Amino acid sequence: MKKSETRTAVVRIVFTALFAALFVVFSHIRITLGISPVPFTLQSFAIMLIGGLLGPRHGFISLALVLALTALGLPLISEGGWSVMTGRTAGFIWLFPVSAWLIGWFSRRIRGRGVLAWLSLAAVMELFGSLLLYAGGVPWFSRVTGLSLAESFALAAAPFLVTDLLKALLAAGIVLALRPAMPDLESRRVML
Repeated sequence: MKKSETRTAVVRIVFTALFAALFVVFSHIRITLGISPVPFTLQSFAIMLIGGLLGPRHGFISLALVLALTALGLPLISEGGWSVMTGRTAGFIWLFPVSAWLIGWFSRRIRGRGVLAWLSLAAVMELFGSLLLYAGGVPWFSRVTGLSLAESFALAAAPFLVTDLLKALLAAGIVLALRPAMPDLESRRVML
């Protein structure tokens, strides 16, 4: 392996691991709302940043790594273990890597830095970083808890609609600001 290829591989590994660590930190910022058994976290915000800054492949890998280590028992998302991966919020959790991949893929196609780019990127992040997670999370929550879909939506999604939209708007602005300084991990050679 050439020196430049080694450097490229190291940069990819470092950024993938750093953003996995960012996700773990954001997962442990929890606020329990009295209106929902699902805590408010910054997980979806981290997913939006990861997909938007790392791109589809490395965003997916970053979150898949966190899920694999959590399933093995490390307390990365919460207490860790298989119970987290099959518990009432598992429908959200299993979609985290897919969400990052979709955000990464679509965000790569949004060019520019103006208001239109910001709103387009925020829409992508809201669609795949929030609404997609609800689409998988609410039915799973319903299945595990025995509640109806409407009751599950009211408990596991509705309290977070506004904050998730705010996260998407903020994440889009951060990604647009930081993207020029980030290495393109999807290219053959990564330049810092």
